[in-house]
Amino acid sequence: MKRTLSHAALGAVFLASSTVLATDGERPSTLADQESVAVTIYNENLALIKDVRRITLAAGSNRLALREVSGMMRPETALLRSLSHPGALRLLEQNFDFDLLTPAKLLEKYVGRDVRIVRTHPQTGVESVETATVLSANSGVVLKIGDRIETGLPGRIVYDGVPPNLRDRPTLVSELTADRPGTQTVELSYLSGGLSWKADYVAELNATDDALDLNGWVTLTNRSGTSYPSARLQLVAGDVNRVRDEMSHAVRPMAARVMDAAPKSSMAQEALFEYHLYTLQRPTTIANNQTKQVALLGAAGVPVTKELVLQGRDYYYRSSVGNIGQKMKVGVFVQFENREAARLGMPMPKGVVRVYKKDSAGNAQFVGEDRIDHTPKNERVRLKLGEAFDVTADKKQTDFKKRDTTSAWSHAFESAYEIVLRNAKKEAVTVIVREPLPGDWTMLEETHPHQKPAAGTAQWKVSVPAEGNVTLRYRALVRF
Repeated sequence: MKRTLSHAALGAVFLASSTVLATDGERPSTLADQESVAVTIYNENLALIKDVRRITLAAGSNRLALREVSGMMRPETALLRSLSHPGALRLLEQNFDFDLLTPAKLLEKYVGRDVRIVRTHPQTGVESVETATVLSANSGVVLKIGDRIETGLPGRIVYDGVPPNLRDRPTLVSELTADRPGTQTVELSYLSGGLSWKADYVAELNATDDALDLNGWVTLTNRSGTSYPSARLQLVAGDVNRVRDEMSHAVRPMAARVMDAAPKSSMAQEALFEYHLYTLQRPTTIANNQTKQVALLGAAGVPVTKELVLQGRDYYYRSSVGNIGQKMKVGVFVQFENREAARLGMPMPKGVVRVYKKDSAGNAQFVGEDRIDHTPKNERVRLKLGEAFDVTADKKQTDFKKRDTTSAWSHAFESAYEIVLRNAKKEAVTVIVREPLPGDWTMLEETHPHQKPAAGTAQWKVSVPAEGNVTLRYRALVRF
């Protein structure tokens, strides 16, 4: 049936067809009822929410709809309790409605039901209304209008109402019994995904590469589906064991941006079990779909040691290989101590350290980055920033032979090596040559004295003059 309506009549159709999103008999609660909220965020896309609200209940049975909770709530962890009247609430049932109202969802819920299609005549502007049955909303819409089938949207769709299982905000609906009527303060606590944090550090080396200024920032990302206004924020650093669900929500981390110098840290830290807890000393609003940076630490003039390291391999001690490499790269490392004496001494959460250095014009240039793990107080931080441009090495095996052994089950190999270190800089450098020797090894000959920092490692510190080169030769015997 097709009808032509005036604008006034059409408005009456829309008014009659609209419904309130809240289900009859529900007692809705929104963020306007919120008295406080505390958010504790863990490293692995997990947060503990404690939402305190002032609500009004009737004595006996109530259906409480707590709106604007996290859309990634783990409902099995939700706990509702009364703070003002402990024991006054008895929870019977709760339902987490996260199927949110969208045009596509509304159309999907109306499959098999009637809607009204409003069309506007292109010449006259007169609007007409037809009744249609929604046959499908999968990858498009299929409608039955009278004795014909149409696809696509021929006009605006008018619905009779919003299904009760569609919400405009994530909502936790609790069926509960209250011992007394009136207003009381309740706390809803639950675990949620969609909230994550990570530490980012910005360091600037001085001109002589023997000190740096370090600023640490906490980067928060909220994709939980709701906001947390004036929240008490806490962060837990550490590897908390969790039972992994078969299905989980992944949150793509936001790329960190280069920050200006951080102010003095507004975070207080304390030990918590085998982890560290960082507490922001002021309330902060964590808006939905927002990335926020908070100052974590700041230190100036932290003493630094720079190292140039040529790292070897253990495979060529068991066979004849000849030439090993030409113009081999020498790694560049910097390290510092996380100690109070070094102007630090605060447990550092895992994250990425980005290092800069000023050029001759005074402009800070990026010189490398590395990722650190959770670093306790009094531990060393070691960063690999890249490969040296002006310092290279040529390496070859000059001799190899298999030695006789007393057992058929053992092997012994003797091999000799030559490493030419070249330095194109205008100042001398020291290169650490680190060789992992397998098995039971003995150094037979060497042009520079080696050190043994670990059981399977030989290490030389070789000084290379400016715009010059030095040759390191050694012969080793390894037994297996």
